[in-house]
Amino acid sequence: MRSPESSAKPTASMAAREFQESQETGPLQAPPTFREACRLWLKIGCLSFGGPAAQIALMHEELVERRRWVDERRFQHALHFCILLPGPEAQQLATYLGWWLHGTRGGIIAGGLFVLPAALLLLVLSWGHALWGSLPWVNAALRGVQPAVVALVCVALARLVTRWLRHRRLWLMAAGTGLGLGCGLPFPALLLAVFAVGALWPGILPSTAGPEPSPASAASAGPNTNAGGGAAALPRESLPDWKRSARILVVCLALWWLPVGLAAWWLGGGHILVREGVFFSGASVMTFGGAYAVLPYVAQQAVERFQWISSSEMMAGMALAETTPGPLILVLQFVGFLAAWHRPDSLSPEWAGVLGAGMTFWTTFFPSFVWIFVGAPWVERLQGWPRWERWVGVVSAGVIGMILHLAWELGRSAVHASGGGFDWPAFGALLVAFALIRWARWPSLAVIALSAGGGILRWGVAH
Repeated sequence: MRSPESSAKPTASMAAREFQESQETGPLQAPPTFREACRLWLKIGCLSFGGPAAQIALMHEELVERRRWVDERRFQHALHFCILLPGPEAQQLATYLGWWLHGTRGGIIAGGLFVLPAALLLLVLSWGHALWGSLPWVNAALRGVQPAVVALVCVALARLVTRWLRHRRLWLMAAGTGLGLGCGLPFPALLLAVFAVGALWPGILPSTAGPEPSPASAASAGPNTNAGGGAAALPRESLPDWKRSARILVVCLALWWLPVGLAAWWLGGGHILVREGVFFSGASVMTFGGAYAVLPYVAQQAVERFQWISSSEMMAGMALAETTPGPLILVLQFVGFLAAWHRPDSLSPEWAGVLGAGMTFWTTFFPSFVWIFVGAPWVERLQGWPRWERWVGVVSAGVIGMILHLAWELGRSAVHASGGGFDWPAFGALLVAFALIRWARWPSLAVIALSAGGGILRWGVAH
């Protein structure tokens, strides 16, 4: 299950710094067969609980320490590159390493198997929520889960503030981003503003945004062999080539938008499936900072602007995504399922929900393959580029402001009594959940289960 402190990109960079301290244990082993790699990626996809830091640690243990298929420097460099990309960095790292081992087909299998088991499980959970979410005891359980979800966000926020807001100017950036979202400013504009402030305010960069890249990740390996001196050679497509990159980009863009175009041709441009495809494609390229960074934007648009789902359904989706393997960003699939279920138009709710989940899954995760297949060959030649993590740190200040706004909005909903007024029992449950996660180190799944049981118990006493 996913720990709240590991749900944002800065935490992944913390994991990277921990990995820097590990030592090479010997030469690389012979490269695995494609079948062996497929079995490992399926295993990782089924066991990838705990958020990006835990998922990255699992890949490091399996690929670097246990099997010695990838050397430490290569792993470090790939991780630093993925941290700077929009989207789920753990899935992108799996795609990068799969590409490194077996070329394009290896990247497709690695990135796909990393998220597919969790996506299928969440699809079943989404269907169950749509069918039985109106039952009184189910509603009571979901109502009881809401304070726990807010506590998870608050714990993540507290840890990120401690690690990244080390200067007054970064505090100002975070506060400004949170206030901007509260005033209704769009997430993309605020993200661009964060980049602009980081570029135009040089004094915000030194020593406040994070550590220097590691010497291991900055070291450049030869173009035809693994950095650790192992037997595996670089895949042929790792050599950068402008024409090949352009072909890959054109093909990937066509595949990216093919489901959206087919839905528009079949159902019309105004259908919910088409609108989901366009919306989540845009969200997928703005998810700098991890899932908690894009959730405020998705919640603002899906709940307030489009009114696809309610705020309580949004928190239910977060709770379900917290209990499954894979990236937390899979909560968007839950949103896509319910949005299409509620507005099926000419389709049945069941068929519309499945197609909505599929459209959201595709447009959320497919762009990550584009960034890797187009960018990885060039990044292999840029291993000496300094100060990458400092930019991650500057962007993290804006990300923290967005998480702050998310916590505020979810908290207001969680402690608002159904009949109006302040829900003191829910507020007490929020404090208890926060203490259990933050200081007692309870796992997220246990706290969510306890909160759901408390909600059912409260409903039973009242009735």
